[in-house]
Amino acid sequence: MKKHVVLIFFNHPTQKMEVTRTFDLVEYINLKYPKEDIFAGKINNEWKKYSTLDYREYSNLISYALLELGFKKGDKIVTVTHNQPEWNFIDFGMAQIGVVHVPVYPNISEEDYTHIFNHSDAKAIFVSDNILLKRVQNSIKASQQIINVFSISNCDGIRSFNDLINIGKQTAEKHANELEIIRDNISKNDLVTIIYTSGTTGLSKGVMLSHNNLVVNAISSSKIQPLNNKHRVLSFLPLCHVYERMINYHYQYLGISIYYAENLGTIAINLREINAHGMCSVPRVLENIFDKINSAGKDLNGFKKKIFYWALNLALKFEVDGKNGWFYSQKLKLADKLVYSKWRKSLGGNLQIIISGGSAIQIRLLKLFWAIKIMTIEGYGLTETSPVLSCNLPRKGGVKFGTVGKILENIEVEIAPDGEIISRGPCVMLGYYKDDVATKEVIDKNGWFHTGDIGKIENGFLTITDRKKEIFKNSGGKYVAPQLIENKCKESNFIEQVFIVGENEKYTAAVISPNFNHLHFWAAKHKQHFRDNHELILNTKVLERIHKEIVCVNLKLSPHEQIKKFKLTTDEWTPQSGELSPTLKLRRKVLFKKYDHYVKEMFL
Repeated sequence: MKKHVVLIFFNHPTQKMEVTRTFDLVEYINLKYPKEDIFAGKINNEWKKYSTLDYREYSNLISYALLELGFKKGDKIVTVTHNQPEWNFIDFGMAQIGVVHVPVYPNISEEDYTHIFNHSDAKAIFVSDNILLKRVQNSIKASQQIINVFSISNCDGIRSFNDLINIGKQTAEKHANELEIIRDNISKNDLVTIIYTSGTTGLSKGVMLSHNNLVVNAISSSKIQPLNNKHRVLSFLPLCHVYERMINYHYQYLGISIYYAENLGTIAINLREINAHGMCSVPRVLENIFDKINSAGKDLNGFKKKIFYWALNLALKFEVDGKNGWFYSQKLKLADKLVYSKWRKSLGGNLQIIISGGSAIQIRLLKLFWAIKIMTIEGYGLTETSPVLSCNLPRKGGVKFGTVGKILENIEVEIAPDGEIISRGPCVMLGYYKDDVATKEVIDKNGWFHTGDIGKIENGFLTITDRKKEIFKNSGGKYVAPQLIENKCKESNFIEQVFIVGENEKYTAAVISPNFNHLHFWAAKHKQHFRDNHELILNTKVLERIHKEIVCVNLKLSPHEQIKKFKLTTDEWTPQSGELSPTLKLRRKVLFKKYDHYVKEMFL
């Protein structure tokens, strides 16, 4: 399950046909927004574009090929792929014959792959390339039902995407009428996908979503989208994640061209290449952009350096709707001319909107991007809600920093007596696959989905304060919300990740993974010598500097929440090493086990 997402939207097209099932989008955009670049991907350093007509043709050919190979409505097919145009052809090729798409992250453990392949009853799998094929090879062998393995690029010994296209062409006449009949009999309430939640504890659960779940969310969110069919966006968040997938449909509904980044390391280059107008992101990517901006300033000298940091500090004071006043706005204009315009140019020059999701974004990042005229909007949702429940709106009175915005149309959201956020509406999942018990635990008899998040609604804006199961009591009976404290700590340039502990203890403590890039710069500046990171985190001056950051955080907290002790670790927390989920949430059980010795030392 999860959560913080960020949205940005406007222009809603007048429909000439109704979109009720995901694959209806193909005909819809061919009718309303025919174009030569609905999708594009990088091949041999060149952007290969696909038109709306290509979209229809390739989707149908994949359908014909799957029918020829014996797949039928209700069968499940797994995809373990990177973001690329072919994902869409495969997605709708499955959907319009009733095959259930099970998209899976390309960076999870072998244990997780084996669990998903078996639990989903998948009969086939698509992989992007040989690298991903090798990653899942053992899990394929351990699976009970997978008998077909396909690749998007050419891999030795298995059918490729092009092979399926050829099969589709050869059997098009044979299956054309069959496809029409099957497609006409697919209901908006039919199961279209099973998305396995990344989970912060235990094995992931399969969230069953219908066409209606995803389509309603995509259309509802599109009504507040500032981009239209004349714009381009860059996609790099995994399409297997419900948010990027829904927003992918959302973009299509508006005729927005989607260009898929080569990888996370080429985001800035790709933004400049296509002069992108928008993108979805996660806070960590935006933090990296901030760090690069900050680092660029450190390399300057004299007057240029003063101007740079004057502009940066000015941006960090930004408030929406002109609340800073006339004099501030004049300074902002000067800063834009001298500094901000250069920052925008490094991101392509046309970037209007950033959608941040996956976890809570720091307010300082929101202030920075809004100040430099790039709207960055945070919202909220879960895989189980398809996903968006609320979002800030890019219009006057529609944004409040620190909140996840206003409730989306067609959705009911209430705060239960214990503070939990509950929701009801067409976006709520069909249930967990093969797990009625877990489904009944989260969807009550009145249809309310219990999110597991604690929050409040004030003046129409929803604020998330913590996870229900993560809140703990100290030995004095006081409640502590660790996520709230962790987010405040991560506003520091010195802190990459932090894990708050203290259940049934006298005080609150923290295990900290420092931002070593920043710490190395600081150490060099202050002439602190070290052989490696292990020696660095034992340095008295370093410990004093981190303590200073903790003191600043504590000033914002109640006495019982304040961090009394901390331990530094040289470990980098990643999804690959297990401390974070694929959506970059803390896996608390893993961290408790890994740092048990630290925790015991801090509470001696």
